[in-house]
Amino acid sequence: MKQNLRIALLMTLLTTVLFGLLYPLAVTGLGQLLFPSQANGGLIVKNGQIIGSRLIGQPFSSDRYFHGRPSAAGNGYDPVSPGGGASNLGPTNRQLMDRVKGDAEKLHAENPGSPVPVDLVTTSGSGLDPDISPAAAEFQIPRIARARHVSEAELRSLVAKHTLGRQLGVLGEPRVNVLELNLELNAQHPLSK
Repeated sequence: MKQNLRIALLMTLLTTVLFGLLYPLAVTGLGQLLFPSQANGGLIVKNGQIIGSRLIGQPFSSDRYFHGRPSAAGNGYDPVSPGGGASNLGPTNRQLMDRVKGDAEKLHAENPGSPVPVDLVTTSGSGLDPDISPAAAEFQIPRIARARHVSEAELRSLVAKHTLGRQLGVLGEPRVNVLELNLELNAQHPLSK
C-alpha cells in the first residue's frame, strides 16, 4: 500500500512539474521566439501608448471611419465579457434575423443600389474579428469619401494597399485589417478639429 501511495505521489509531482510548469514555459518561450508580435497580442503602439491590437476588432461608429464586422462579444469587441464571443443564435432565430435585417436596411440607406457584403451584417465565430473583406471595405468608400471630403479613388488605393491575400496562397480569404486601415486613413487625411 505504501509503495502504491509513493508512486502515485511521485507521478502527481512529476506530471505537475512537467505539464504545469515546463510545458507552458516551453510553449511560451517558443511563442516569444517564433511569433513575438502575436504572442504579445499584436499590439499597436503609437507615441508610447497602446492604441489597439491587430488581432482583436475594435468598434468604429463615426461615418469618417471604416467599420468592422458587428461584434457578438459583450459590449462591442470585449474579449473578457461574460458570455463574450459568438451569440450561438441559429439562422432562424427571430432576434438574429431582426438585427441582421435592421443592419442591412441601415447599410442600404447609406449606399443605395449596392449589395451589402455579408460580413457587414454578420458576426464572426469569435465575435472579435479585426478584419473585413475587401468588398466590405469597398462598400464603405462612398460614405467615408463624403464624410472626409476625400476622393473615392484615393480611398480605393488605400484599401488595396491594406488588402492581405490568402495565407500561403490558399488558406482563408483576402482581408483588410480595419484598425490598420483607419490608422493610415488618419495619417494620410487627418481629421480637422
